[in-house]
Amino acid sequence: MSIITVFNLPTMNTEKYNQTIRGLEAAGQGKPKGRLHHVAARQEDGSLIVTDIWESAALLEEFGKTLIPTLKKNGVTPVEPKVYPVHNVIKG
Repeated sequence: MSIITVFNLPTMNTEKYNQTIRGLEAAGQGKPKGRLHHVAARQEDGSLIVTDIWESAALLEEFGKTLIPTLKKNGVTPVEPKVYPVHNVIKG
């Protein structure tokens, strides 16, 4: 079952986000298996909220093995995402 995840990251700004993305790409996880969509948005306070759609919770968990150390390396405190089952996706 596909899931949508919402990460509210109060310790992440755009600079730390960009560093994290570069770190994930260097680790071969820039486009991880099972992630269908990724969106990052800047909030009013400068922190980021990140939303992904995953094929399964298991694939998200596997990605977390690379993501969490990469976040910590870039000064971002990892948070538990809010996770919801996907009901429908309309493209376009």
